[in-house]
Amino acid sequence: MISNEHIINIDKPMDWTSFDVVRKVRYTTRIKKVGHAGTLDPFATGVLIVLTGKNTKRQNEFMDMPKTYDAEILLGNQTDTGDRTGAVVETAPVPELSEAMILEALSEFKGEIQQIPPMYSAKKVDGQKLYKLARKGKVVERKPSMITIYDIELKSWTSDQINICVKCGRGTYIRVLAEDIAQKLGTLAHVKELKRTAIGDYRIEDALSIPEFIEKWKSSAA
Repeated sequence: MISNEHIINIDKPMDWTSFDVVRKVRYTTRIKKVGHAGTLDPFATGVLIVLTGKNTKRQNEFMDMPKTYDAEILLGNQTDTGDRTGAVVETAPVPELSEAMILEALSEFKGEIQQIPPMYSAKKVDGQKLYKLARKGKVVERKPSMITIYDIELKSWTSDQINICVKCGRGTYIRVLAEDIAQKLGTLAHVKELKRTAIGDYRIEDALSIPEFIEKWKSSAA
């Protein structure tokens, strides 16, 4: 049964914001105190931990858990958002790739690395969210953050696309990682598809779709 004090593993739909999910859970359950632990970009899908009641105080606990993502990276084009929803701002030829070349590039990102947050992000600089500045055409200086990449696995690749699985720590932007990997390969890139498959022990296989959650809530409340 889903109660007022619950941790809900939701499979976030494509084109929904993380807050859209929170709003839907709040509307469905009529629970006033609802939050989430770790934003997913609207174009991304996958595990979003929704917390209700007193569990909202545990947000940082969940945000500190390792996260796993499957990412499809399209090479040759860079967009202003770093993903397929943005406008192409620059193109570059893609060199002839080999598996060894890709694996060598990926290996350079394992461990603790520095990463500059993207302009299209909710991170704040001088009290202003970066994405709001970006929408006004402004670019401001961002300080690099130290992040942890626990593992990167090459799942498959073609002449212009690499598909990877990344296990990482808090504050990691997969869009920036994709651009940095492409730079190591001598080209540009953006993220074509992104799915979060796990947060700690909360896995995509156990996640509820929005319709499944609504049905489960109605059944438990009946």
